[in-house]
Amino acid sequence: MNTYRKRIPYGMMNFVDVRRDNCYYIDKTRFIPVIEQANKFFFYIRPRRFGKSLTLSMLKHYYDVLAKDMFDELYGDLYIGQHPTPERNSYLILYLNFSVVDASLNNYRDSLDAHCNTAFCRFCDVYADYLPLGLKEKMNEKDGAVKQLDFLYQRVADAGQKIYLFIDEYDHFTNKILSEPGCLDDYMKETHSTGYLRTFFDTIKGGTDSSIKRCFVTGVSPVTMDDLTSGFNIGTNYSTSPEFNELTGFSEKDVREMLDYYRTTCEFHHSTDELIERMKPWYDNYCFAMQSYGKTTMYNSNMVLYFVDNYIRNGGELPDRMIEDNIRVDYNKLRMLIRKDKEFAHDASVIQTLVSQGYVTGELKTGFPAERIADPDNFISLLYYFGMTTIDGVHRGKTRFKIPNQVVREQLFNYLLETYDEVDLRFDSMEKGDLNADLAYDGKWREYFQYIADCLTTYASQRDRLKGESFVHGFTLAMTAQNKFYRPESEKDTQGGYADIFMLPMIDIWKDMLHSYIIELKYAKSKDSDEVVARLREEAIAQANRYADTEVVKRNIGMTTLHKIVVVYRGMDMVVCEEV
Repeated sequence: MNTYRKRIPYGMMNFVDVRRDNCYYIDKTRFIPVIEQANKFFFYIRPRRFGKSLTLSMLKHYYDVLAKDMFDELYGDLYIGQHPTPERNSYLILYLNFSVVDASLNNYRDSLDAHCNTAFCRFCDVYADYLPLGLKEKMNEKDGAVKQLDFLYQRVADAGQKIYLFIDEYDHFTNKILSEPGCLDDYMKETHSTGYLRTFFDTIKGGTDSSIKRCFVTGVSPVTMDDLTSGFNIGTNYSTSPEFNELTGFSEKDVREMLDYYRTTCEFHHSTDELIERMKPWYDNYCFAMQSYGKTTMYNSNMVLYFVDNYIRNGGELPDRMIEDNIRVDYNKLRMLIRKDKEFAHDASVIQTLVSQGYVTGELKTGFPAERIADPDNFISLLYYFGMTTIDGVHRGKTRFKIPNQVVREQLFNYLLETYDEVDLRFDSMEKGDLNADLAYDGKWREYFQYIADCLTTYASQRDRLKGESFVHGFTLAMTAQNKFYRPESEKDTQGGYADIFMLPMIDIWKDMLHSYIIELKYAKSKDSDEVVARLREEAIAQANRYADTEVVKRNIGMTTLHKIVVVYRGMDMVVCEEV
């Protein structure tokens, strides 16, 4: 093993540290000239943990007038080191990170003032040689972030200097407020009319006529952007522009090159193709521009780094868990999606439709006000910006969105089960996973599906409006997704048609498991006759047999015994459950 191999920059957000600590860095500097050619006031929205902060840090140091002496060290062997632009190292950098601002309404103004004052004071100290004497002291005579910023940018202009303003997680306040019921009115006061946040962005806009020459603003949703439109209507949202589809995240080419590099320095027990095949269903398939659909998909960079780091530290063995705890925490921040989804009539639940149907359609919005977040197109767009769906082409004149990968699918299934919490139907209550292990190791499928049927009946009896085929399918799929031994594939295209659920065995992790499953799930209305049930049963048998002979199944079951299970529901009652 080569002890001098490049470090994995997992969790690192400081570009200088990444470069000085000899970390593996996927070169994003080729986008700098493209950014310079874009609107000078640049909005960029991406899901959490997609490399936004590291990219922002890379830009900060490239443009910082104080980093001239570090240019060759930081950028010399990168694209921009060979193709520098005239604007390099020519700005005073003002950096605000709204994620550290207390977003609770009763503390927001004080916290914003405190964070901005710290940033403004540091700005005055760092660039003291470029600014008028005593600027910090005079600025601190002003009360609050709005007045201090107004004073600061004017004095910088008087000194003949120019500011590049970076704001990270500008929508932190919005996302926090939207996750708390009953706060919408107070939120609107802060973002509309003379609200404090609105006034702050008004002040930034005023500064663009003076010393604030460029802005780069990042976040995870466009909600605040719309609410602050008239406060900062000079900004351009490039989040869905094809030229920036690959600005953050990793392409498959990037991932392959990384794996090929570490193969020469570390112990590997798998080929690059085998590792790509392992990672792709979990981390890939994000598309951030309609024009990029079918051309390039993006991997979540943080998840790839987690996997590679663990693979190397495990001596060339696959990680036991494909999702690490920090990622789960980030997705937990999006639990407001459950509450917002509940505001729909449940027959039209977007999340339930997405899980049961595999896709939803709508118009992708580039911004929408918080009070309209429950409108179907807006909510679908919010799922997209949060990374819970991705662009999947066009369907009947609308954008089609699908779940991008298994990591997100697991989160959505968990969200769906959260809606059934009042009767404690979460799968982790199943005798601490005994039924999971019995299914994987002993082939005890009947008890497993009977438990799901019992849970479904118990819940549906309290919520008759949930009855229907999509509910039965979505509930069953969400429940099976909690089984750590399998990765459920639902409605997957094959040459033989569709299988409702293929429980793909995770034999690369659980090497001693013995059983895998195809579940053909059919639904009859509660008033349908026995003849209808019999016909559906025969259809399911034929489909299960056909699917079992496909390459996708044969390739993935390994040495496990494949069980073909046919399940038919009539209403909320499971009337057929048999192996064929």
